[in-house]
Amino acid sequence: MELHTIKPFFNKDSKILILGSFPSVKSRESGFYYGHPQNRMWQVLANVFSSPKPFTIEEKKGFLTKNKIAMWDVIASCDIVGSSDSSIKNAVYNDLSVIFSVCDIKSVYTVGNLAYKLYNLSKKQNGYKLDAISLPSTSPANAQKSVSDLVNAFSALKKI
Repeated sequence: MELHTIKPFFNKDSKILILGSFPSVKSRESGFYYGHPQNRMWQVLANVFSSPKPFTIEEKKGFLTKNKIAMWDVIASCDIVGSSDSSIKNAVYNDLSVIFSVCDIKSVYTVGNLAYKLYNLSKKQNGYKLDAISLPSTSPANAQKSVSDLVNAFSALKKI
């Protein structure tokens, strides 16, 4: 059983919640979300918000704070092989009320199909009020989506 070791990132001003499924091996090693150098999350968000791409964890946290974005994952622990969502079994959900009780979240976005599916199961189980909007994975494994395609999909975040 692999435990989620990255703390949720949020503050009282957060309005947008981005949820992945479970951090990749590289993200767990780096200690922050979307830490694989080939993951396109930070490039996509930078394009959406017309900002320079953040590289360090401190720059990423500053970027999220400036844009009122909270970030976490749906899964607290699971059995997983490497970083593959398709290998996830025995998922235990994070308690998202940790964020919902502090922030006035206006929109929840899930990244990847599994995060969307599990958020909906968790929502039903825990009574969360907000529906999620599903966004495509920014993982390098999702090669059929170009950066342009991802920026177009993620542009919904700018409407908050």
